[in-house]
Amino acid sequence: MSLLIKGGLVVDPSTHLEDPLDLLVEKGKIAALEPPGSIPEEGRRVIAATGLVVTPGLIDMHVHLREPGEEYKETICTGTRAAVRGGFTAVACMPNTKPVNDTAAVTRLILDQARAAGSARVYPVGAVSMGSKGETLSEYGDLKAAGVVALSDNGRPVSNSMLMRRALEYAKTFDLPIISHCEDLQLSADGVMHEGQVSLKLGLKGVPGAAEEVMVYRDLTLAALTGARLHIAHVSTAGSVAIIRLAKAMGMAVTAETAPHYFSLTDAAVLGYNTHAKVNPPLRTEMDVRSIKEALRDGTLDAVACDHAPHSSLEKELEFNAAAFGLIGLETSLGLTLKLVHDGTLNLIQAIERLSTGPARVLGVAGGALGVGSPADITLIDLNREWTVDVGTFASKSRNCPFDGWTLKGKAVMTIVGGKVVWEEESRG
Repeated sequence: MSLLIKGGLVVDPSTHLEDPLDLLVEKGKIAALEPPGSIPEEGRRVIAATGLVVTPGLIDMHVHLREPGEEYKETICTGTRAAVRGGFTAVACMPNTKPVNDTAAVTRLILDQARAAGSARVYPVGAVSMGSKGETLSEYGDLKAAGVVALSDNGRPVSNSMLMRRALEYAKTFDLPIISHCEDLQLSADGVMHEGQVSLKLGLKGVPGAAEEVMVYRDLTLAALTGARLHIAHVSTAGSVAIIRLAKAMGMAVTAETAPHYFSLTDAAVLGYNTHAKVNPPLRTEMDVRSIKEALRDGTLDAVACDHAPHSSLEKELEFNAAAFGLIGLETSLGLTLKLVHDGTLNLIQAIERLSTGPARVLGVAGGALGVGSPADITLIDLNREWTVDVGTFASKSRNCPFDGWTLKGKAVMTIVGGKVVWEEESRG
């Protein structure tokens, strides 16, 4: 059945479009964009979008779906269900599964499970090194042929500089970006939160911002040497922002992301030994938060990616030092990013760019646009919908969310993948 989305404000960052238009979907593609009332309704499902924003489907380029190996935390089915509820039509899943996604067989398993789930598209990320151990490179040609869109040892840095150089050179031959987890393990050591006044007050070992920044600088230097595509994951510090901004000004082909918790929370969220605020890299200072926001505004940071990292209570309801790093974010990412629109940090086109068009461009995947002939991956958003975060209603299996109880303004109300409505708010059904 064809869909006619009527009366919405169509926002497409790829063409700087922000106009009220009707949008026609046929055979899984966008068939027409016309002035309101000019496309006939007969024989079509009409979706009333008056008062809503119609955007390219949101894409989160950094999630952990935990399958294979840790399905008690999350599965591809539950993770993609959480994604579409959050407005995401596609996610890129990190390779730190059990076993690690370092072979074509694991990649194919992930894609098979994603097809069976029938929710969001899933783009697997392959491991830079076998087992993500930082010793031997994975077979990038086999991984790309199986369907990976990028490479990363996310969760672990590639500490060996020569191996990182070789990885960048090898990845370049297959036109695959390397997504770098920037962390100097000697500097971060056994740290569990940001090194500063709060860590001193709590008596917890801290991680200095330099642990991230020195590796950002190293990887940018190696990217310049090799001419390879480098993407910096989960940027958390003002120093990292400054280094990336300088690299871009010099013409380097580097891209970077941050996560909503790095512009929504500071290390003060750890007070009370709140393990839901234990993340890696750690929450930083107010100055870092301001720098992250400015970097999103000026384009130094290309994407918002939630780093959805589900854990069960077995890993989180522990003494702080023993608790796992990570929080869930697929169902709160849009609302937290829209706070930046409501407070004037970003305009609407910039916000959707960081959540959709930017990630599509970095990964080199279809999406992030609403042009005629594009895949009909579409998100409908109510910018003015106020709602309270309630982890008890989440589709994710896990509940490790520091935003539980927050009131947010702005929410996805319908998610369309390939012309099929895969999720809609019950009140619209």
